Amino acid sequence: QVQLVESGGGLVQAGGSLRLSCAASRSIFSNNYMGWYRQAPGKQREWVANIWQNGFTNYADSAKGRFTISRDNAKNTIYLQMNSLKPEDTGVYYCQTVTDGLVYWGQGTQVTVSS
Repeated sequence: QVQLVESGGGLVQAGGSLRLSCAASRSIFSNNYMGWYRQAPGKQREWVANIWQNGFTNYADSAKGRFTISRDNAKNTIYLQMNSLKPEDTGVYYCQTVTDGLVYWGQGTQVTVSS
């Protein structure tokens, strides 16, 4: 079992920045895949970025150049640094990990970007 707790969301003006954190209940060192997803009101959840155990990262086109995903294995935490935020980035942001063949989600943190 892995519990994930997101934090760092909030209300920010367009052009601003936020840093999201996702703390895991146990070591994530062996978790090959960890990712961030978001769900806007009335829309399906979508992938934003992910990071592999070796540090390689992937980003959705909407996040490239503005968001940075990182992981701190010693703190069992992943981060999503979001810069140049746009109103369309508004939504609930979730982190996800896959371990032992099981998918785990956090409860989400709300990000609201005002125009």
